[in-house]
Amino acid sequence: MPKIRSAKKRMRQSRKIRERNRQKRAALRTSLKKARAARGTDEAAQAARAAHILLDRGARKRLIHPNTAARLKSRLAKSGEAE
Repeated sequence: MPKIRSAKKRMRQSRKIRERNRQKRAALRTSLKKARAARGTDEAAQAARAAHILLDRGARKRLIHPNTAARLKSRLAKSGEAE
């Protein structure tokens, strides 16, 4: 446990940030699962579009590595789930 006031504050901040990042990463994974499950249906394009948006945002915010986002987007498009 930190004793210095600034270290205590940093610990509180990092705890909040970690929780927020976990929620956003979980939402990203859920959207990818929905996009993969919707393959071949009417809502496939919409699900893939939502996944693309979340992947771009996650890469921009460094939630995931930009190359990982690019790879996942490419695989979504390649499998015919994109528009």
